[in-house]
Amino acid sequence: MAGAPTVSLPELRSLLASGRARLFDVRSREEAAAGTIPGALNIPVSELESALQMEPAAFQALNSAEKPKLEDEHLIFFCQMGKRGLQATQLARDLGYTGACHYAGAYREWLEKDA
Repeated sequence: MAGAPTVSLPELRSLLASGRARLFDVRSREEAAAGTIPGALNIPVSELESALQMEPAAFQALNSAEKPKLEDEHLIFFCQMGKRGLQATQLARDLGYTGACHYAGAYREWLEKDA
């Protein structure tokens, strides 16, 4: 599991401000409904592999968002504490998403820093 690229909170803020990041909240739908980082797409980690292997039109229909491309940069995965986000990042990288990164601080840090 080690070796997945990570982004820090300042890097995340910079990427979001410039519109260069796509955020994926891999927590459960209930967790995400209670609050998430603005602009994040919620795909629970248990559904991520099948979602990333869908045809683009099916992904769009299910998630109301464009499917990420394998070559997209700054696909950032996060969860509540870090473990599921790391798992999701590794999964995406294993599927060929070379720009997959892990926001290790997770939603917990985002809330603490009042971003």
